[in-house]
Amino acid sequence: MADTIGFIGLGNMGTPMATRLADAGYGLVVFDTRDDVVAPFVSRGAKRAASAAEVGAQAETVLVSLPTPDIVRAVVAELVQGSAVKTIIDLSTTGPKVAAEIGAELKARGITFVDSPVSGGVGGAKAGTLAVMVSCPRDTFERIDPMLKNIGKVFFIGEAPGSAQMMKLCNNLMSAAAMAISAEAITAGVKAGIDPAIMVDVINVSSGMNAATIQKFPKSILNRRFDYGFATGLMFKDVRLCLEEVEAMGLDLETAKAVRSVWQKMNDQFGPESDFTRIIELTERPAGVIVGKPG
Repeated sequence: MADTIGFIGLGNMGTPMATRLADAGYGLVVFDTRDDVVAPFVSRGAKRAASAAEVGAQAETVLVSLPTPDIVRAVVAELVQGSAVKTIIDLSTTGPKVAAEIGAELKARGITFVDSPVSGGVGGAKAGTLAVMVSCPRDTFERIDPMLKNIGKVFFIGEAPGSAQMMKLCNNLMSAAAMAISAEAITAGVKAGIDPAIMVDVINVSSGMNAATIQKFPKSILNRRFDYGFATGLMFKDVRLCLEEVEAMGLDLETAKAVRSVWQKMNDQFGPESDFTRIIELTERPAGVIVGKPG
C-alpha cells in the first residue's frame, strides 16, 4: 500500500488538505468523528475507518490534523495500536514540548514522528499554498517531501521534534499581533470619520500592510460576515503556547505579553468557538462605532 496513506481529522483545514492529496492520486484511509465530512471522501473511493487504530492498521504513513494538543495525544495513542503505521505526520499546532514528548514516545515504539504544522488558513489549504513546516530525520523528510508538496510550500526546519512547532508559534504570534493592532487602528480611524474600506486600501499599499488587512478585513470583517474559518480559541491557544515557550527560555517580551492579553480577553468575551475576525468587535463596542457594513 505504498500509495495509500491515512488521514485523521477532516475539519476546516484537514478536509482541503486531504482533498488535495486525493486529487494527487493518493489512496486514502480516513477517519473523523463526523460522518458528514467522511462521506464525500468515501464517495470518491477513500476507505472509511471506524477508529484511529483502524487507520493505523491499514496505512504505513498517517497524517493527522487536529485542534488541540490533548486531542493529538489521544488520537496518536490509539493510532499506534495499528500494526501497519510506521510514520505519523502531525499537521496540528501542539507546541514544541508536546511534539518532543510524542516524538520520543513514538521513537521508542519504532515509529517515526514528523512535526509538521501548517500556516496559511483555509484558503491556503484549498489552493495548496500553505507553508508546511517540517522537523524530522532528514531521510524521512526526503521521502515525504513529494507528498507534502501537494498541500503547500515545504520548509525543512530541522531534525529535532518541536523545531517546526516553534517556527509555527512564532509566525502565529506575529499574525495574532497583526490582527489585534489592525483592529484597533482601523477602529480608531472610523471613530475619526474615515471610511474603513478606504483605510484598508491605503494600508495595503503602505507600510502598515499585513495579512489581516490584505485577507481578513476584505474577506470577513468589512462585510460583517465573520466567517474566515479560524476559531478564537485556536488563536489564543497558539499565542499562549508561544508565550509558554518564550517564558521557559527566560525571555520577557512585552509586546508578546500584550498580544496574549488581548486574545485572552477576546476568548473570554466571545468564546473559543467564535470566528477570530470578531476581534474587531472588541474595540468597536467601547468606541461606539461599527466598522464596515453587511454585504
